Amino acid sequence: MRDNGLTIKTIFFGLALLGVNISTTLAADQSVLQPRVPVNQIEEARTWVNPFPSTPENIEKGKHIFHGKAFCVTCHGRDGKGLGNIPGLVGKLPRNFTDKAWQAVRTDGELFWILKNGSPGTDMASFVPLVLTEDEAWHVLLYVRSFGN
Repeated sequence: MRDNGLTIKTIFFGLALLGVNISTTLAADQSVLQPRVPVNQIEEARTWVNPFPSTPENIEKGKHIFHGKAFCVTCHGRDGKGLGNIPGLVGKLPRNFTDKAWQAVRTDGELFWILKNGSPGTDMASFVPLVLTEDEAWHVLLYVRSFGN
């Protein structure tokens, strides 16, 4: 099975190098490892880099936006788990930001693309520029990344 030039074996090897527990990854819903950015746009999205450093101040800004203006907390929860912590629920649910396997395979650029365009096949709508500025979106992503630590 190949996806954008990467085999699943390569992805799991990379996750192992990053210290991700492979047995947990194998037991998880495999759809979380599939990119949601269209194939014809993913390479460009992967080149986008968060212009803000991951400092406590910037993460706090992102947290404030996540829990307020962007209302991300409504679907993804205060703990960032979305509905991913409910046994038996799989598929296109609000993303569980604490999932280390997902955190390892998604780039910041891909996540930013989703904030700009929504997530095809899910209820995730676009937020930039209707709700958030680009700078605010990047700060939210710093906070989202903090759930994976």
